Amino acid sequence: MKGIQIEPEIDIQIDLNVTSYIPDEYIQDANQKIEIYQAIALCQNEKDIQNIIDEIIDRFGNMPVELENLIAIAKIKYLAKSLKISKIASKKTAVLFTFEPNQCNIDIQALIEKYGNKIKFSAGIKSMITLEIGSCDEEQILKDVTAFLLDVCLSVFGDRH
Repeated sequence: MKGIQIEPEIDIQIDLNVTSYIPDEYIQDANQKIEIYQAIALCQNEKDIQNIIDEIIDRFGNMPVELENLIAIAKIKYLAKSLKISKIASKKTAVLFTFEPNQCNIDIQALIEKYGNKIKFSAGIKSMITLEIGSCDEEQILKDVTAFLLDVCLSVFGDRH
């Protein structure tokens, strides 16, 4: 090709202490369930997320919490991808964000000003940020992780992505 460098796809691991799946009682048909899982996995922005939520509610009715959690994780995944975060993992009442090698381009000072002693930063080839959530509540974990990633997007891109 003509010198156009294509960035390799980041494989993001998300290991949060959150129950996230499509319950059998909600969608019984295995093929429909696979179709929904695939659609959720392909979400790349807020519009995609909203479209899949609308489609699911239209077809199957109000979503159970486990499915809402799965969609929240899809949002976390696309935000993490834009920030070159390769892993997000729960550690007791905290969440650890691991960046791709040499890819942490965030304004640490702005985050420290906002989060104070709730965050710890570890520099290195794979930089890491630990966010203390102080809770094991699934809803709180998803809410805090999403808000944190949006704040990081703000520090990097100047908008909430």
